[in-house]
Amino acid sequence: MSATPENSQSADPVFMLQRCYLKDLSLEQPNSPQILLEQQQPNVDVQMSVEAHPVVEGLFEITVAATITARMQDRVLFLVEGKQAGIFELRNIPQEHADMLLGIACPQTVYPYLRANLADAITRAGFPPVHLAEINFQAMYEQQQAQQQAANDAPGQLN
Repeated sequence: MSATPENSQSADPVFMLQRCYLKDLSLEQPNSPQILLEQQQPNVDVQMSVEAHPVVEGLFEITVAATITARMQDRVLFLVEGKQAGIFELRNIPQEHADMLLGIACPQTVYPYLRANLADAITRAGFPPVHLAEINFQAMYEQQQAQQQAANDAPGQLN
């Protein structure tokens, strides 16, 4: 007796992007138009974060967030905040591999969309685009894992 196609595929590992979407986007120019007349090169600061949340069994939302602040001396030229998210399906994948997929592969998939959306928003605001650098999400993931391990191993904890 042969297995039905449904049964033979049910244990196969599944990893796929279901949907990618812009979750949040804001842009502020608190000192316009006066600051636009200045000819100085702004100082640009970028802050990044990644979050993973289960949606339902087998589906996870991964959000990559960035805040870009451009300043001239102590005045803000512009502030852009964006969150790009993706819904990923993960089924029949061992937990240690699933954690790595959620922490590395998923953000790598979503990040280029965030980069494009932020560059577009900045350009539409009348500024030259800020092109975010490529990010090594594996190094970021490994650093987070090391920090969590160090916090768990910290002396002074009661057992």
